[in-house]
Amino acid sequence: MADSPITQVDKSEVLSGLFAVWDSIDALLDGLPETRWLAATPLPGWDVKAVASHMIGTESFLAGIAAPQPDIDVSALDHVRNDVGAMNECWVRHLSAEPGDGVLERFRAVTNNRRTALMGMSDEEWTALTATPVGPESYGRFMRVRVFDCWMHEQDIREALSRPSSDDELDATASQLSLDEIAATMGYVVGKLAKAPDGSRILFELTGPVARSIHVNVDGRARLVDDFGGQEPTATIRLDGLQFTRLSGGRPMSPARAQGIELGGDKDVATQVADHLNFVI
Repeated sequence: MADSPITQVDKSEVLSGLFAVWDSIDALLDGLPETRWLAATPLPGWDVKAVASHMIGTESFLAGIAAPQPDIDVSALDHVRNDVGAMNECWVRHLSAEPGDGVLERFRAVTNNRRTALMGMSDEEWTALTATPVGPESYGRFMRVRVFDCWMHEQDIREALSRPSSDDELDATASQLSLDEIAATMGYVVGKLAKAPDGSRILFELTGPVARSIHVNVDGRARLVDDFGGQEPTATIRLDGLQFTRLSGGRPMSPARAQGIELGGDKDVATQVADHLNFVI
Protein backbone atom coordinates (compact mmCIF):
# COMPACT_ATOMS: atom_id res chain seq x y z
CA MET A 1 0.00 0.00 0.00
CA ALA A 2 1.19 3.52 -0.76
CA ASP A 3 2.36 5.68 2.15
CA SER A 4 0.48 8.74 0.87
CA PRO A 5 -2.91 9.35 -0.77
CA ILE A 6 -3.24 8.10 -4.32
CA THR A 7 -3.36 10.87 -6.91
CA GLN A 8 -6.40 10.76 -9.15
CA VAL A 9 -6.13 12.72 -12.38
CA ASP A 10 -8.60 13.48 -15.16
CA LYS A 11 -8.26 10.83 -17.85
CA SER A 12 -9.41 12.95 -20.79
CA GLU A 13 -7.08 15.83 -19.86
CA VAL A 14 -4.02 13.62 -19.36
CA LEU A 15 -4.59 11.65 -22.56
CA SER A 16 -5.20 14.86 -24.49
CA GLY A 17 -1.87 16.20 -23.25
CA LEU A 18 0.01 12.95 -23.93
CA PHE A 19 -1.36 12.53 -27.44
CA ALA A 20 -0.63 16.19 -28.24
CA VAL A 21 3.03 15.73 -27.25
CA TRP A 22 3.32 12.63 -29.40
CA ASP A 23 1.83 14.57 -32.31
CA SER A 24 4.30 17.43 -31.76
CA ILE A 25 7.25 15.03 -31.72
CA ASP A 26 5.96 13.34 -34.87
CA ALA A 27 5.77 16.72 -36.61
CA LEU A 28 9.31 17.62 -35.50
CA LEU A 29 10.74 14.36 -36.84
CA ASP A 30 8.69 14.12 -40.04
CA GLY A 31 10.95 14.72 -43.04
CA LEU A 32 14.00 15.33 -40.86
CA PRO A 33 17.24 14.92 -42.86
CA GLU A 34 19.31 11.95 -41.76
CA THR A 35 22.13 14.17 -40.53
CA ARG A 36 19.78 16.02 -38.18
CA TRP A 37 18.78 12.76 -36.49
CA LEU A 38 22.38 12.73 -35.25
CA ALA A 39 22.18 16.21 -33.69
CA ALA A 40 23.33 16.18 -30.07
CA THR A 41 20.68 16.79 -27.42
CA PRO A 42 21.23 18.17 -23.89
CA LEU A 43 21.27 14.57 -22.62
CA PRO A 44 24.77 13.08 -22.35
CA GLY A 45 25.47 10.49 -25.04
CA TRP A 46 22.12 10.92 -26.78
CA ASP A 47 21.34 12.41 -30.17
CA VAL A 48 17.84 13.01 -31.54
CA LYS A 49 17.54 9.41 -32.71
CA ALA A 50 18.49 8.15 -29.25
CA VAL A 51 15.80 10.28 -27.60
CA ALA A 52 13.18 8.96 -30.01
CA SER A 53 14.44 5.40 -29.45
CA HIS A 54 14.14 5.85 -25.69
CA MET A 55 10.49 6.89 -26.02
CA ILE A 56 9.84 3.93 -28.32
CA GLY A 57 11.38 1.68 -25.68
CA THR A 58 9.31 3.03 -22.80
CA GLU A 59 6.03 2.78 -24.69
CA SER A 60 7.01 -0.71 -25.89
CA PHE A 61 7.64 -1.74 -22.28
CA LEU A 62 4.20 -0.43 -21.31
CA ALA A 63 2.74 -2.41 -24.22
CA GLY A 64 4.36 -5.59 -22.87
CA ILE A 65 7.23 -5.75 -25.39
CA ALA A 66 10.55 -6.83 -23.90
CA ALA A 67 13.68 -4.77 -24.43
CA PRO A 68 16.13 -6.15 -27.03
CA GLN A 69 19.37 -7.68 -25.84
CA PRO A 70 22.24 -5.17 -26.08
CA ASP A 71 25.50 -5.91 -27.88
CA ILE A 72 27.58 -4.57 -24.96
CA ASP A 73 27.32 -4.15 -21.19
CA VAL A 74 25.22 -0.97 -21.26
CA SER A 75 25.45 -0.59 -17.47
CA ALA A 76 29.13 0.28 -17.92
CA LEU A 77 28.37 3.37 -20.04
CA ASP A 78 29.18 6.64 -18.25
CA HIS A 79 25.69 8.12 -18.64
CA VAL A 80 23.85 4.99 -17.40
CA ARG A 81 23.22 5.33 -13.67
CA ASN A 82 20.59 2.68 -12.85
CA ASP A 83 18.52 -0.24 -14.15
CA VAL A 84 16.03 2.05 -15.87
CA GLY A 85 18.88 3.76 -17.69
CA ALA A 86 20.24 0.38 -18.74
CA MET A 87 16.87 -0.65 -20.19
CA ASN A 88 16.66 2.66 -22.04
CA GLU A 89 20.09 2.11 -23.53
CA CYS A 90 19.10 -1.32 -24.87
CA TRP A 91 16.58 0.37 -27.18
CA VAL A 92 18.94 3.24 -28.02
CA ARG A 93 21.63 0.82 -29.20
CA HIS A 94 19.15 -1.49 -30.91
CA LEU A 95 17.81 1.32 -33.09
CA SER A 96 21.04 3.27 -33.57
CA ALA A 97 21.68 1.77 -37.03
CA GLU A 98 18.06 2.22 -38.13
CA PRO A 99 17.51 5.11 -40.57
CA GLY A 100 15.62 8.06 -39.15
CA ASP A 101 12.45 7.46 -41.14
CA GLY A 102 12.41 3.88 -39.86
CA VAL A 103 12.68 5.09 -36.27
CA LEU A 104 9.81 7.50 -36.89
CA GLU A 105 7.66 4.68 -38.26
CA ARG A 106 8.38 2.65 -35.12
CA PHE A 107 7.48 5.67 -32.98
CA ARG A 108 4.18 6.06 -34.83
CA ALA A 109 3.38 2.37 -34.57
CA VAL A 110 3.98 2.03 -30.83
CA THR A 111 2.27 5.30 -29.92
CA ASN A 112 -0.75 4.39 -32.05
CA ASN A 113 -0.85 1.05 -30.20
CA ARG A 114 -0.70 2.87 -26.89
CA ARG A 115 -3.39 5.37 -27.89
CA THR A 116 -5.78 2.54 -28.57
CA ALA A 117 -4.95 0.79 -25.30
CA LEU A 118 -5.22 3.95 -23.20
CA MET A 119 -8.50 5.10 -24.72
CA GLY A 120 -9.92 1.64 -24.06
CA MET A 121 -9.02 1.62 -20.35
CA SER A 122 -11.86 1.49 -17.87
CA ASP A 123 -12.15 4.02 -15.04
CA GLU A 124 -11.22 1.22 -12.63
CA GLU A 125 -8.01 0.50 -14.52
CA TRP A 126 -7.17 4.21 -14.75
CA THR A 127 -7.52 4.76 -11.00
CA ALA A 128 -5.96 1.44 -9.94
CA LEU A 129 -2.82 1.38 -7.80
CA THR A 130 0.29 0.43 -9.76
CA ALA A 131 4.07 0.68 -9.62
CA THR A 132 5.29 3.95 -11.14
CA PRO A 133 8.54 5.96 -11.33
CA VAL A 134 7.25 8.02 -8.37
CA GLY A 135 6.30 5.03 -6.23
CA PRO A 136 2.96 3.22 -5.86
CA GLU A 137 0.39 5.48 -7.51
CA SER A 138 -2.67 5.45 -9.73
CA TYR A 139 -2.19 4.41 -13.34
CA GLY A 140 -3.48 7.86 -14.29
CA ARG A 141 -0.68 9.51 -12.31
CA PHE A 142 1.76 7.23 -14.13
CA MET A 143 0.43 8.57 -17.42
CA ARG A 144 0.86 12.14 -16.17
CA VAL A 145 4.50 11.20 -15.54
CA ARG A 146 4.57 10.00 -19.16
CA VAL A 147 3.30 13.41 -20.30
CA PHE A 148 6.11 15.05 -18.35
CA ASP A 149 8.76 12.68 -19.71
CA CYS A 150 7.66 12.96 -23.34
CA TRP A 151 7.20 16.73 -23.10
CA MET A 152 10.69 17.12 -21.66
CA HIS A 153 12.06 15.02 -24.52
CA GLU A 154 10.17 17.15 -27.01
CA GLN A 155 12.06 20.14 -25.60
CA ASP A 156 15.34 18.16 -25.84
CA ILE A 157 14.67 17.53 -29.52
CA ARG A 158 13.67 21.14 -30.10
CA GLU A 159 16.89 22.34 -28.49
CA ALA A 160 18.97 19.96 -30.60
CA LEU A 161 17.26 21.13 -33.79
CA SER A 162 17.17 24.85 -32.81
CA ARG A 163 13.37 24.80 -33.12
CA PRO A 164 12.14 26.14 -29.75
CA SER A 165 8.48 26.03 -28.82
CA SER A 166 6.46 29.16 -29.47
CA ASP A 167 4.68 30.87 -26.58
CA ASP A 168 1.39 29.43 -27.84
CA GLU A 169 2.86 25.92 -27.92
CA LEU A 170 4.13 26.34 -24.37
CA ASP A 171 0.77 27.62 -23.13
CA ALA A 172 -0.85 24.21 -23.62
CA THR A 173 -2.23 21.27 -21.67
CA ALA A 174 0.94 19.18 -21.85
CA SER A 175 3.08 21.98 -20.43
CA GLN A 176 0.69 22.53 -17.53
CA LEU A 177 0.45 18.79 -16.79
CA SER A 178 4.25 18.58 -16.83
CA LEU A 179 4.37 21.48 -14.39
CA ASP A 180 1.78 19.70 -12.22
CA GLU A 181 4.10 16.70 -12.09
CA ILE A 182 7.14 18.80 -11.26
CA ALA A 183 5.26 20.78 -8.60
CA ALA A 184 4.20 17.53 -6.94
CA THR A 185 7.88 16.74 -6.30
CA MET A 186 8.83 20.09 -4.82
CA GLY A 187 8.19 18.97 -1.24
CA TYR A 188 10.77 16.22 -1.80
CA VAL A 189 13.18 18.69 -3.44
CA VAL A 190 12.87 21.30 -0.67
CA GLY A 191 12.82 18.88 2.27
CA LYS A 192 14.85 15.82 1.30
CA LEU A 193 17.30 17.14 -1.27
CA ALA A 194 17.83 20.76 -0.22
CA LYS A 195 17.15 20.11 3.48
CA ALA A 196 15.48 23.50 4.00
CA PRO A 197 15.13 24.20 7.75
CA ASP A 198 11.88 23.83 9.63
CA GLY A 199 9.76 26.95 9.34
CA SER A 200 10.85 27.67 5.78
CA ARG A 201 8.27 28.89 3.30
CA ILE A 202 9.64 28.58 -0.23
CA LEU A 203 7.94 30.38 -3.10
CA PHE A 204 8.78 29.51 -6.70
CA GLU A 205 7.65 32.34 -8.98
CA LEU A 206 7.62 31.05 -12.55
CA THR A 207 7.34 33.59 -15.34
CA GLY A 208 6.72 33.47 -19.09
CA PRO A 209 4.29 31.19 -20.96
CA VAL A 210 4.83 28.38 -18.42
CA ALA A 211 3.90 30.60 -15.46
CA ARG A 212 2.86 29.51 -11.99
CA SER A 213 3.41 30.16 -8.29
CA ILE A 214 4.46 27.07 -6.32
CA HIS A 215 4.37 27.19 -2.51
CA VAL A 216 6.25 24.73 -0.30
CA ASN A 217 5.88 24.89 3.48
CA VAL A 218 8.31 23.16 5.85
CA ASP A 219 6.53 22.28 9.07
CA GLY A 220 7.93 19.01 10.37
CA ARG A 221 8.15 17.96 6.74
CA ALA A 222 8.12 19.86 3.48
CA ARG A 223 4.88 19.77 1.53
CA LEU A 224 3.21 21.52 -1.37
CA VAL A 225 0.50 23.96 -0.24
CA ASP A 226 -1.91 26.30 -2.01
CA ASP A 227 -0.60 29.34 -0.12
CA PHE A 228 1.09 30.39 3.10
CA GLY A 229 -2.09 31.50 4.86
CA GLY A 230 -1.23 35.18 4.74
CA GLN A 231 2.40 34.75 5.80
CA GLU A 232 5.26 35.96 3.64
CA PRO A 233 7.68 33.46 2.06
CA THR A 234 11.02 33.11 3.80
CA ALA A 235 12.79 32.48 0.49
CA THR A 236 11.82 33.08 -3.13
CA ILE A 237 13.16 31.69 -6.39
CA ARG A 238 12.01 33.57 -9.48
CA LEU A 239 12.80 32.36 -13.00
CA ASP A 240 11.33 31.56 -16.39
CA GLY A 241 8.94 28.61 -16.16
CA LEU A 242 10.47 26.70 -19.07
CA GLN A 243 13.92 27.11 -17.55
CA PHE A 244 12.54 25.81 -14.25
CA THR A 245 11.37 22.63 -15.98
CA ARG A 246 14.78 22.18 -17.59
CA LEU A 247 16.57 22.53 -14.26
CA SER A 248 14.12 20.15 -12.59
CA GLY A 249 14.83 17.63 -15.32
CA GLY A 250 18.59 17.87 -14.84
CA ARG A 251 19.28 19.61 -18.14
CA PRO A 252 22.40 21.80 -18.24
CA MET A 253 21.99 25.55 -17.90
CA SER A 254 24.14 28.10 -19.68
CA PRO A 255 25.69 30.97 -17.67
CA ALA A 256 23.41 33.41 -19.52
CA ARG A 257 20.33 31.53 -18.38
CA ALA A 258 21.67 31.27 -14.84
CA GLN A 259 21.66 35.06 -14.69
CA GLY A 260 17.89 34.95 -15.13
CA ILE A 261 17.35 33.39 -11.69
CA GLU A 262 16.40 35.86 -8.97
CA LEU A 263 16.75 34.80 -5.34
CA GLY A 264 15.01 36.64 -2.51
CA GLY A 265 14.51 36.44 1.24
CA ASP A 266 16.92 34.02 2.89
CA LYS A 267 19.31 33.75 -0.04
CA ASP A 268 21.31 30.94 1.53
CA VAL A 269 18.20 28.74 1.70
CA ALA A 270 17.03 29.92 -1.74
CA THR A 271 20.43 29.00 -3.20
CA GLN A 272 20.36 25.64 -1.45
CA VAL A 273 16.98 24.84 -3.00
CA ALA A 274 17.93 26.18 -6.46
CA ASP A 275 21.04 23.99 -6.42
CA HIS A 276 18.96 20.86 -5.76
CA LEU A 277 16.10 21.28 -8.22
CA ASN A 278 17.03 18.21 -10.26
CA PHE A 279 14.88 15.31 -9.04
CA VAL A 280 14.94 13.11 -12.15
CA ILE A 281 16.54 9.67 -11.72
